[in-house]
Amino acid sequence: MEKFDLVKEYLNDMGMAIVSEDPGNELVVVENEAEGIKNLIVDCEAPIVILEQLIMKLPDPGPETLKRLLQINRELVHGAFVLDDTGELLIFRDTLQLENLDCNELEGSIKALSLALSEYGAELLGFAAA
Repeated sequence: MEKFDLVKEYLNDMGMAIVSEDPGNELVVVENEAEGIKNLIVDCEAPIVILEQLIMKLPDPGPETLKRLLQINRELVHGAFVLDDTGELLIFRDTLQLENLDCNELEGSIKALSLALSEYGAELLGFAAA
């Protein structure tokens, strides 16, 4: 079985709904709103799988916001909160090795995103209002 198909199988087994798919680029967008997952991009870019979910727009994050994001990253089980190239979009991002990926590892990364949103969601929303 091709790695991309295996990743999609894992996502289906986890109850993630595939909302769009680009087989040519081995990319899917999934969601499970009950878990706080909305438009999570899962991109199979051998030798890694990249997971990215847009969290929100940060109009002009100041030094204190950026410092706090780094402190939050230290507490995350998997992945990190990052900014896009413009510095305006807050994204959750994680990368996993594709070659030996198993369902538990992929699920752990996605659950880490859900946990981070439940633990820090209110604080993150406060950054957007600042």
